[in-house]
Order: sequence, then structure tokens, then C-alpha cells
Amino acid sequence: MNLRCLIVDDEPNAVNLLEMFIRQNTAWDLVAKCYDAREALGFLKTHSVDLIFLDINMPHLTGMEMAALLPPSTGIVFTTAYSEFAAESYGFPTIDYLLKPITLKRFYTALQKIEDYFGRPDHQPGLSPQLPTAPQPPASAALTHPVPPRSPEDEYFFVKSGRALQKILLKDILYFEGEKEYVRVVTPVHKLLVYRRLKDIEEQLSASFARVHNSYIVNIARLESIRDNQVFVGGKQIPISEKFREAFMNRIKERVF
Repeated sequence: MNLRCLIVDDEPNAVNLLEMFIRQNTAWDLVAKCYDAREALGFLKTHSVDLIFLDINMPHLTGMEMAALLPPSTGIVFTTAYSEFAAESYGFPTIDYLLKPITLKRFYTALQKIEDYFGRPDHQPGLSPQLPTAPQPPASAALTHPVPPRSPEDEYFFVKSGRALQKILLKDILYFEGEKEYVRVVTPVHKLLVYRRLKDIEEQLSASFARVHNSYIVNIARLESIRDNQVFVGGKQIPISEKFREAFMNRIKERVF
């Protein structure tokens, strides 16, 4: 079986071990090795893969956050030193969950599961859709805005999280945190990652939201306090940059007694 696979792991030794197992024991095409989830998502904009060996604990974006942005037809084998993520991992198209250090015997077990998975009559390997170039979000991780409801209190959108679409009320959002082409939507109970730019989201928001920094949009209604060049919301301290300070403070002054 000829599968196109990708390794994503920030530990070079773990990458080297998996590469050796793949090259010595399979006919798969190892198309790339990425040491950062952002690097991997960039690669997937122009390349399709059938299978990803995906580490969970990585800086910037975790493996779970990256998995939420992948097309559902992409098979995933999670690799990690921590067993506590196993249950959560099966909210994605997870074929197997490998605990580090990965032994050759355990890799053979995973190999069989992978080939069984892609050998199913209803599966067509090699047809995984590519992630599009920003600012257009992929179908698997789209932030979709419905027809605006009548009451601002009821405004909502859906965020793709694993196999589910998570409904988020706009009024519940504490802040948006942007990082290049990705945005974290933070509420008191959720931290969800979407494949959008902060600028595109800003254009869809109601007047209760304000840009305070290149990387942050805050919900003014949920602010706890403002001190010096910082706002505090949901226990997080967020900087106010000089670029946005005047416009933001002019809006705040309308509510100062």
C-alpha cells in the first residue's frame, strides 16, 4: 500500500525514529517532516497527504489544535508521551494513539491498523483535500456566520472542533487572539482554534468588540478592568498597543461615570 504520510513533531529524535520505522518497514511515501504545527499547516496548503503522525505537545499550536483544522479524510496517528489525551484524541479521525518511546513492535501494530483503515472498500487514499491559501478557511475549520438574528444577544456562529460544530454565542466570547493565519476564540469554557485571520473576523463582529492590539480583539462587555496600557478579561492580561489605544479609550470614555 502506497500512502502519502507526514510526520509532525518538535522532537528531532522522535522524528528520526518514526522516519526509520516508516522507511524500513513500509512502502509509504514520507513526503515531509515538520517540527512545528504551523510549519505543517503551511505545507498542507500546497500538498495533500493521507496520513499524519502527529505529536500532541508542541509549542504555538498543539497537535489537538492542528487536528481540528484538518480535513476529516486525513487519517491521524497521535504520538505523545502522555496517555491522558487518548480519549480526547478519538474525537478526530484517529487511527491509533502511540505512546513514546515508540517500539518497533508497537509500530507494527499501528501499521496493521493503518493499512486496514485505508484498505476499506469505502476509502479512497490520496484524495485528501488540500488546505486553501488564507484568507479563505478550509471546509474542515471554517468560521461561518449565519444570517444575523434579530437580537444581538442571540448572535452566534459555529466553530469546527474535531467532528463537531461547536455553537458559540457572541456575547460569551471574552476575546479573540490572533497568530498569523489562525485565531483562538476564547470563552469562559472554550478555547477553539479557527483558520481565519483576525482582520477577517473583526469585520464580522458587533460594536461590543474592540481591537486593542494587532493580536487581540476584546469583548468590551466582558472586560473586568483597564489599568495603564492593559485590559483584564477572563483572568488574562492583554496589552493595549499605541496603534489602537486612542480609538479604544474614546469608546471606553463613553461609559465612564
